[in-house]
Amino acid sequence: MADNDGVLAAAEAWRGAKMALATVVTTWGSAPRPRGSHLLVHEDGRFEGSVSGGCVETDILQTAAEVIAGAPAVVKDYGVADAAAWEVGLPCGGQIAVLVQPVAANGFPPELFDAIREARAEGRPIEVGTDLTTRQSAIGGSGFVNRYDPPRRLLIVGAVQIAQALAGLARELGIATTVIDPRGRFLTEERFPGVTLDDRWPDEAVTALKPDPATAVVTLSHDPKIDDAALIAALAHPTGYVAALGSRRSQAARLERLGAAGVSAQDLARIEGPAGLSIGAIGPSEIALSIAAAMVKTFHADS
Repeated sequence: MADNDGVLAAAEAWRGAKMALATVVTTWGSAPRPRGSHLLVHEDGRFEGSVSGGCVETDILQTAAEVIAGAPAVVKDYGVADAAAWEVGLPCGGQIAVLVQPVAANGFPPELFDAIREARAEGRPIEVGTDLTTRQSAIGGSGFVNRYDPPRRLLIVGAVQIAQALAGLARELGIATTVIDPRGRFLTEERFPGVTLDDRWPDEAVTALKPDPATAVVTLSHDPKIDDAALIAALAHPTGYVAALGSRRSQAARLERLGAAGVSAQDLARIEGPAGLSIGAIGPSEIALSIAAAMVKTFHADS
């Protein structure tokens, strides 16, 4: 899945300006960015996003300026077999093709950004197809199809020390995070700067936030009164990643309690416990890292 959140935000901020959109439409080998990655260029030279991690951006920016000035849309190929590719700096051993279109009716119509934004806000994916012959894009179009998934979210239940580290990692990963805890002494802005805080009971909060396949719910409080209710609420939705902190023994006891509460065996199997990848983690920061890695791995597996 290509990470285009910054590009979509820039498209909204630059609404009404002349722009060009570059998109990776083909990759081969160790390409630095996946298919569907965007770079959006403003008429004043500002840009957001990346199509190569920096390798060919200078050439793409020049092409984008020409498209904004009226040149037709173009597909540009870069690869190590091409001397020109080395000149613009693609030494990674891969090959990419990048489409550069005007953000206009004869390329990528600006109203497509609105449709993508609305779909993602509703928690549903949307696909935009681009005919690489005409180089025009449309919802439901054929040719190169780019899928835009809902933005990733993380709901952390339990405002504990591990939650502080996990919230920081999620922020760096671009995952919108909410920390849920009815205990006011734990849930403070001082302990969780820049994070959305929710002091409702976890089952109420999780249900109201409607977790979808792009959402993770991780329980960390160690208090069954808090964690169990959140897990039951998360399992009632198509939550992408559900995990609970604790030992294997506490996980077995948790599954027994939830089963007695009416949770099906199929849903119980969705809970990762102990939470996180097995990396020999010691201390809150390393445990948070293991959980973040497991969450990202699950998101990629389902995308």
